[in-house]
Amino acid sequence: MDGSKIDDFTPRIALGVAAHPDDLDFGMSGTVAKWAASGCDVYYLILTNGNKGSSNPNAVPSELTELRREEQRAAAKLLGVKEVFFCDYEDGLLEVSSDVKRDIIRAIRRLQPEVVLTMDPTVLYAADRGLINHPDHRAAGQATLDAVFPLARDHLSYPEIAIVEGLVPHKVKTVLLFNLIQRNYYVDITSYLDKKIAALAAHASQMPDMDKVSAKVTDIASSAGRLAGVTYAEAYIRIDIGD
Repeated sequence: MDGSKIDDFTPRIALGVAAHPDDLDFGMSGTVAKWAASGCDVYYLILTNGNKGSSNPNAVPSELTELRREEQRAAAKLLGVKEVFFCDYEDGLLEVSSDVKRDIIRAIRRLQPEVVLTMDPTVLYAADRGLINHPDHRAAGQATLDAVFPLARDHLSYPEIAIVEGLVPHKVKTVLLFNLIQRNYYVDITSYLDKKIAALAAHASQMPDMDKVSAKVTDIASSAGRLAGVTYAEAYIRIDIGD
């Protein structure tokens, strides 16, 4: 098991933060389905409008935004996600800005999650996988980490959120970062891989070849499972935040 930890808890409330519809479902939806089935209230916050996610030269950006949001809602329903919240930052141009952090802080303070899930912003590329990480993924991950610590916690950070909206500071206990290269924590999703694949299939505009997607996702889950000592797993960097 390479010294890493297998899942040993289910949070009461969890928040997933990502750049695009389908990001969380690709990386973390087995965990989400498992937690939701065990009584966890899971929420999604999607930061961009997703209006660049098409190779169709005739695609209309505004229509693509609405389509992808409907796909995300459908996927979330299959997984048991309680609610999906959408921001409207331009797809492909997400920045680690004060406004983005404010929106994430607002969600954290309103929902008060014990656990926040997001992308690991340190993953720039993975040469062996032929992967360059999307800049929106990195920006979403960095803005989320900044929001979690210390901004959502500190009462003097973004005080207008508390004064105007009545949303008091909240300390997140744990962050799970999706990272295909490094990992120190695993969630056994053996009984939930089918839900993960079904959720991805709901993103029909992004998955023209579901057989290929299913095979890829299954292979990733199987590889993580071998390291964790189970059939299928999702792998993370887990950070338990100290005082």
